[in-house]
Amino acid sequence: MKGMIYLSVILTMCLGAASKVSAERHYEKQEPPRQLTAQQAKTAASNYQKYCSLCHGDDREGHKNDHAPSLRSKSLFESGVPHSILRPLSYGRQGTAMGGYLDEIGGPMTLDETWDLTYWLFWQSGAERVKLTENPIAGDIVRGESVYQQFCSGCHGQKGEGITAPALANPSFLAHNKDDFIRYAIEQGRQGTPMVSFANTLSAEDIDNVTAFIRSKASDAKITQVQLRTLPTPDEYVINPQGEDPHFDLQDGKFVSSADLYRAMQAKQRMVLLDTRVSSVWQRAHLAGSIPFPYYSDLQQRVAELPKDVQIVAYCSCPRAAAEYVTKQLTELGFDNTAVLYEGIFGWMNLGYPVVRAEGLLAQENQEAQH
Repeated sequence: MKGMIYLSVILTMCLGAASKVSAERHYEKQEPPRQLTAQQAKTAASNYQKYCSLCHGDDREGHKNDHAPSLRSKSLFESGVPHSILRPLSYGRQGTAMGGYLDEIGGPMTLDETWDLTYWLFWQSGAERVKLTENPIAGDIVRGESVYQQFCSGCHGQKGEGITAPALANPSFLAHNKDDFIRYAIEQGRQGTPMVSFANTLSAEDIDNVTAFIRSKASDAKITQVQLRTLPTPDEYVINPQGEDPHFDLQDGKFVSSADLYRAMQAKQRMVLLDTRVSSVWQRAHLAGSIPFPYYSDLQQRVAELPKDVQIVAYCSCPRAAAEYVTKQLTELGFDNTAVLYEGIFGWMNLGYPVVRAEGLLAQENQEAQH
């Protein structure tokens, strides 16, 4: 009898241990993507430093600015190459600081360059690709929301808006990623980041439930293609050229508030407004009269276009990293009259100040207002 009781206890312990790891599935490996030529790899590495390192870090470590995620994580590249990496790189994440870098939407890179950078990042990660299903993942959305609020909302936000981690309710995130990519991230975590594996914390069922809850946010997700507008020419850089110069009371000698900048714009004061984000997001929305002046611009070439006797105000969405990066270089080149918009463009908009939106976005907003 004692032996039977002992065996029963052992079986119970084994079954309990098995249930703890039951959330982790077995994934079949997938063939690796193509190898890059030496020249392709060199160009991709250079493009990474030019366009990505400001926020993602010189060594892909992430969180250098604006909580940009690590691009080292093996689980990301195991499950995300090519499309879950290529698409945000090409088209950005609408409503976030991540702009699109593909030339067809106003970015600086060709399609071949975005593909090569995607594969360069994969080979740098040392990952092996896994096969994910294309099928939707079924789950209890109500239960999934409860689990999400308990385990995920502290970093990803109660509504999936993103706090210190990516915005999961973002329209382009949901449009570009399949359910199994989301599930894999929850199960496996992201190595080298605060995103831990939940395979031993949540049941397989609850991982499915959270995945289904996140996917449910896609019902309101809309991505609108915009018509590219003509870029301003140097003779249009100065707004209100006949106006008075503004006299800002700059915080820490370099930051201007949205309220002060808006007052100066309303008073028709003379300024140059630099949008230091990737040009594709200037195309979607920007401050009236601003010019696209991306942080990766060749300043030695472009400074000849800028007047030194006019107040320059730079802004970005980081909320300040790219703008500070540009104004610091301008100061070193002899531009003494520069300022950075403290709240950034997202803060500006959240305070209710206006922006110029692309025609496609205006058409969408007008259509929604009629319903």
